[in-house]
Amino acid sequence: MKKKLLIYVCLWVLVWLGLPLHPAQAQKTYQIGTDVTYPPFEFANEQNQYVGIDIDILKAIAKDQHFRVNIKPLGFNAAVQSLEAGQIDGVIAGMTITPERKQKFHFGDPYFKTGVIMAVSQKSKIKGFSQLRHQRVALKTGTAAATYANSIKAKYGFKTVTFDDSNNMYQDVVTGNSVACFEDQPVMQYAIKHKTPLKIVTAPADKGQYGFAVQKGRNADLIAKFNVGLKHIKANGTYQKIVAKYLGAHAYQSQTSQSNQEDRSFWGLLKQNQTALLNGLGETVWLTVAAIFFATIFGLIFGLLGVVPNKFCQGLSTTVIYIFRGLPLLVLALFIYTGIPSLTGQKIPAFLAGIITLTLNEGAYIAAFVKGGIDAVDPGQMEAARSLGLPFGKAMQRVILPQGIRIMVPSFINQFIITLKDTSILSVIGLLELTQTGKIIIARNLEGFKVWTIIAVIYLIIITLLTWLSNWVQRRTNA
Repeated sequence: MKKKLLIYVCLWVLVWLGLPLHPAQAQKTYQIGTDVTYPPFEFANEQNQYVGIDIDILKAIAKDQHFRVNIKPLGFNAAVQSLEAGQIDGVIAGMTITPERKQKFHFGDPYFKTGVIMAVSQKSKIKGFSQLRHQRVALKTGTAAATYANSIKAKYGFKTVTFDDSNNMYQDVVTGNSVACFEDQPVMQYAIKHKTPLKIVTAPADKGQYGFAVQKGRNADLIAKFNVGLKHIKANGTYQKIVAKYLGAHAYQSQTSQSNQEDRSFWGLLKQNQTALLNGLGETVWLTVAAIFFATIFGLIFGLLGVVPNKFCQGLSTTVIYIFRGLPLLVLALFIYTGIPSLTGQKIPAFLAGIITLTLNEGAYIAAFVKGGIDAVDPGQMEAARSLGLPFGKAMQRVILPQGIRIMVPSFINQFIITLKDTSILSVIGLLELTQTGKIIIARNLEGFKVWTIIAVIYLIIITLLTWLSNWVQRRTNA
């Protein structure tokens, strides 16, 4: 009786306190792709946390609807392709809802109204589309603003050039390479408020709405949660606070004032972003080391296959080297990260896709110089070894390879350097290596020249150290 009474008392206390009688279910985590170089909708703040109108809205909805989000900074194009391939669950990246996109994606309720404007240099005399004839206009790849510009370029007779991020597009106009650029109105307003020397010269056109997208036929529950949560945060005022935080007059003044107090010198930028740069450098080095390790194994196997006295093995080696040396690294990265998953339905983590990409590409080059290094050894060495009764394998191991390695070592170190530089291309699949880190920093402070100079110096320091290592190894092997 005492035990039953104690149980009843405990249950009554739990009910009175409003506590659940069953263990809470673990909140589901969704992988969300975005472009963190698109302020004020998505960017990294001074603490390198992802913020912005889109990010804050999504996190507020997630909190309201009891799910979690893992933000993946892929870039706009990579995010859309990853969604098509099923690598991620959704995309929120200032994506304008269009009929073409509706054919591929399922959009939630629109969460922001926008329009396309044209901006020019502050010193420019251009005031409208009619003055663009025979001129060059800068666009950002894959955006609704680019689509609108392309739809009117035949009418007004201008040429276009495309960039992967907004900062490079703005700089092309600032430097005078292009006379104008097309951008979404709030994004351009934000950039101008943050000292980008451009001015808006047209009224908003091609007005549209931003939407949160998932792959058709998948994650219908996520869209339902998004729609319900969006209604809730609009009703309770959270939505209005988020928008005012980034676009309200008071917010603009406070952000501009803060920007003016920041140290924008090279040393100041390095000090403010040292953690992000070190993390990006660490990712670059880790990618390089892991890739060169597997590429060496790959290259040795197919390089040796190219010199064995067997036509099939030689043909296989030649074919593999031809294919993976011939494919551009960017195409290979996108094929592995988005192409293969779209066929198999199996996700490939971005880091693994990057390692595979570098392994195949760099491994093909290593296989070529392994094969070349062995072929460079005097054929008489093999004949002499075989005449002494050594089988092919032993002759290769004890006579040919020791001489061939001395020839290969400088090429191997050079390939290490090339692999280090090639990691920058992997930013296209969202890896936060040094180049992608630079893009994210620039999206916040728009100090493109200074940030790229810092990153260039970091690369040069590492490459110089590797060059010294290469020269030292070469002297030792030749001694």
